[in-house]
Amino acid sequence: MRARPRESFARPYGSLTNPRQKRAGREAFHLKTCLVVDDSRVIRKVARRILEDIGFDIAEASDGLEALAWCRAAMPDAVLLDWNMPVMTGIEFLKILRAEPGGERPTVVFCTVENDVDRIREALDCGADEYIMKPFDGDIIAVKFAEAGLT
Repeated sequence: MRARPRESFARPYGSLTNPRQKRAGREAFHLKTCLVVDDSRVIRKVARRILEDIGFDIAEASDGLEALAWCRAAMPDAVLLDWNMPVMTGIEFLKILRAEPGGERPTVVFCTVENDVDRIREALDCGADEYIMKPFDGDIIAVKFAEAGLT
């Protein structure tokens, strides 16, 4: 009996959307989604690479208003959020997000240059779960996401 070509087998859990996992040949049952919100394209790109490496599907937004529209369409599991952005700041976004239906669900990690204790307290009081200082690296994000129960 002749073996069927590999392409004829149905994938039991659908196709992967994370290109790094496709390249690595790993399959996942469910990838958590993270919305990266920052007005810097470079920061979004760096964060995307780090978060994909630890197993997240990524969406991006360049300001709070764009992020809010994304969340209303498909609520992510996590949000990596900058504070200072045009149109709508991170703190404004967070206050609105937490009032939205399902808005209590995403784990929100602020990622900003704001290092004043009062600003950090404000972010946490408004519903942020963790706080990361810029500049960051893969180890910092991995630890903070683990502490928040995301990995």
